[in-house]
Amino acid sequence: MRAFVCGCSGLTLSQDERAFLRETEPFGLILFKRNIDNPTQVKALVDAFADCLGRDHAAILIDQEGGRVQRLGPPHWRTYPPALRFGQTRLPLEQQVKLVRVAARIMAHDLRALGITVDCLPVLDVPVPGSHSVIGDRAYGDRPETVAMLGRAAAEGLLDGHVLPVMKHVPGHGRAMADSHLELPVVTVPVEALRQSDFAPFKINADLPAAMTAHVVYEALDPARPATLSALVVETIIRHEIGFDGLLISDDLSMRALKGSFRDRAEGLFAAGVDIALHCNGDLQEARDVAAGTPLLEGKALERAKAAMARLGAAPDGADFDPVDAWTAIEAELAISA
Repeated sequence: MRAFVCGCSGLTLSQDERAFLRETEPFGLILFKRNIDNPTQVKALVDAFADCLGRDHAAILIDQEGGRVQRLGPPHWRTYPPALRFGQTRLPLEQQVKLVRVAARIMAHDLRALGITVDCLPVLDVPVPGSHSVIGDRAYGDRPETVAMLGRAAAEGLLDGHVLPVMKHVPGHGRAMADSHLELPVVTVPVEALRQSDFAPFKINADLPAAMTAHVVYEALDPARPATLSALVVETIIRHEIGFDGLLISDDLSMRALKGSFRDRAEGLFAAGVDIALHCNGDLQEARDVAAGTPLLEGKALERAKAAMARLGAAPDGADFDPVDAWTAIEAELAISA
């Protein structure tokens, strides 16, 4: 098994994609809207991926946050509000926490029914005034304590439904003045400002099982490299200061924040200490280049991957949870507190 996650191009796996998967044995697959039509089709795609790898419990990832970022939607799945909708209610924080946890539990119900085991949620970034809208309402608020508590609730709700949460984007994307999908953001504030705001939600939640890096340069930490490719940021900040020792996954290597060949990008992140490379766009030649720069999943990275996936447990039978009633209650609470 190799230490990368790849995408695929469509609703089914092509013969070339199947051959690539059998040859390279990636850790997991990530799904996007281009891969999703209806529940039967998604389940068949997930099963085909597992069949190619010969693994019953493959890591199947998705970005199902709510708001602008949700890959599953109508007519087969409900529409979820953005994270900020929960953080902006007039409810006490304790009640917001309960709502976020239940909403994430419902998301987990949707995902596990399809065989999807990993959700790239919660977003623990803390936006600041003037920052780029790429995070925006994907964040639970603009106070580190609120973001930490509501993000924790989302992670626990996913785990309640046997889906692995991935907190993002460590060590913090909230100050970025550019969209890392399109260009490389550079953050210029002093380290102490980062400690007080950006790092804080991740440090509070450092015991969560998985995290995703930020393609952001922090001049006060490493002016030459974005966090994903910086050993200084990964080892000194993420692992030591924040205290996160779980599975560390890169953000998407096909984002324009990164330069160089895809093999170089992959080799760079592993040299920095990241555990898993993520390549999302389904371009098979790019994926081959990523695979060429990716080692076998072994050593400490393998231990972290096993520990993270072990948090899933067996898939729930759903008998003790009614997502329809739970969602009706959430909608009522949100309507009252609008």
